Amino acid sequence: MMLQSKIARHSTQRDISIVLELAFQFANECEDNLSRPDGAERLPGTPYECMAETDGIRIVPGYFSENAQRALLADIEAVIALAPFFVPKMPRTGRPFSVRMTNCGPLGWVSDEGGYRYQPSHPQTSRSWPPMPAPLKMLWDDLGAPGEPEACLINYYESGAKMGLHQDRDEAELGAPVVSVSLGDTAVFRMGGTTRRAPTRSMRLSSGDVLVFGGPSRLVYHGVDRILGGSSRLLSGGGRINLTLRRVTPLEEQ
Repeated sequence: MMLQSKIARHSTQRDISIVLELAFQFANECEDNLSRPDGAERLPGTPYECMAETDGIRIVPGYFSENAQRALLADIEAVIALAPFFVPKMPRTGRPFSVRMTNCGPLGWVSDEGGYRYQPSHPQTSRSWPPMPAPLKMLWDDLGAPGEPEACLINYYESGAKMGLHQDRDEAELGAPVVSVSLGDTAVFRMGGTTRRAPTRSMRLSSGDVLVFGGPSRLVYHGVDRILGGSSRLLSGGGRINLTLRRVTPLEEQ
């Protein structure tokens, strides 16, 4: 409780570097102490075992139980069968990303020489993106996010893959948070402030963890330093799948 009080105090003072350090410390302590009987499920609407929350950032270790992770992975594999992974490219240079990706939901995020954008169809097959799995919509509602999520980015990180610091700012609606779900190998995740030169902190995101950033932290810089290979047995071939839920169009258009 003392650590949570420190988080609340610095959140009021809006020192985001200290807020992040304390929030990450709290989340890691929660993860160390988190215990859940095998197969037990946390029903939507019931209290979390532990949750770090400050200034629009929420870290929920173990939101998805092992059984729920396997069920969600099966849903994602069905999506991938309809919308295969592709390799996005950097605008202008055409340099390929180190991750493979696809999407589900009404809209999907793509990147190529033409720039970053959302579109309703797969860039290679031209087919509409598959529907978003129900557990992800339930997660959005469970977290109290406004409206409905319109895009779920599905990034696959193999060993050696990473993601540089960036902001999620291609959405017309910035009043809704970004919701991130980790499946598979643990990621060393890095988050900073709303300017590129702000101090950063890193933490580990394990399979089943959920990270939310919105409000004054909606445009924080964030990225993935590295993947800790062999830290999870969820994916048969290893690696990490990250699911990122976003609201794209203005809420008043819903």
